Amino acid sequence: MKQALLVIDAQQELIEGNQNEKSVFNKEKLVDNINLVINKALESNSLIVFIRDKDVAEGKGKGFQVHEDIKVPSKSEIFDKKATNSFYGTPLMGYLKDNEIEHLVIMGCKTEHCIDTAVRTATVNHFDVTLVGDGHSTADSSILAAEKIISHHNKILHGHYNVDHFSVVRTTQEDLFQPIHDNHR
Repeated sequence: MKQALLVIDAQQELIEGNQNEKSVFNKEKLVDNINLVINKALESNSLIVFIRDKDVAEGKGKGFQVHEDIKVPSKSEIFDKKATNSFYGTPLMGYLKDNEIEHLVIMGCKTEHCIDTAVRTATVNHFDVTLVGDGHSTADSSILAAEKIISHHNKILHGHYNVDHFSVVRTTQEDLFQPIHDNHR
């Protein structure tokens, strides 16, 4: 089975915050977990794709780049987006289809926006998805703490399905590139 790691919006200013936005919850652990899963992706010969949101740091400078502590492999792809949906207006879908990807491992920021949308869009478009439960984050909202938002999404996205394809939530300690979807079909 061909697989890809999709790291969404793991950008310097989004993770660290700025004068107007708070940093994401547990940012150091998030960066460590992204690096751990990148290594697992490399070991499994999976493709690695980074998505950057052009709204972050006005789409320029150091703040727009992938976080400085994330080790971006030279053979990874980087696509920029203008929408919450990583598939909208980007070459992502074509790239995944051209490479016959069947399973996506998804992580990054922010949980309730771009991560949720990517998981749901991927299952609708015939991908099985593993969401890394300790590999996505967000900041507190005006009504919920970030930790609650993350827990809620891990609960509702585990088993989210679109008839033939669905998502499961697993942790970085598991063998993420050994999909378990067929165990539940």
